[in-house]
Amino acid sequence: MSKTLKMYGLDYCSTVQKAQKALKDAGWTVEFHDVKEDTPSKAEWTKMLDAFGEKLVNRASLTWRGMSEEERSAAPEDMLAAKPALMKRPAIEHEGQHFLGWTANVKRAFGIDP
Repeated sequence: MSKTLKMYGLDYCSTVQKAQKALKDAGWTVEFHDVKEDTPSKAEWTKMLDAFGEKLVNRASLTWRGMSEEERSAAPEDMLAAKPALMKRPAIEHEGQHFLGWTANVKRAFGIDP
């Protein structure tokens, strides 16, 4: 099993920072993609939405709360392309598997004690 994974998130997000540190400390190589600096294409958002579904859109975020009803009614890939901070984070891809958030189950999947 490869010890390299792709992580999508925001560089300034404290949860993303904790996840990166824990993974690196556990010997993982993290290929990090800041979705605000290097916004995924609509096709890449669609691929992530195929893996995670509507859970990829963080409806509890400050970004969501600041959006108009019209903005909220857009297709998820359009919302995420316009406002990448709306993404639930981190989104992790490893050997065809996808993980969302930094939960106890995600930590266990990568051999990290929750």
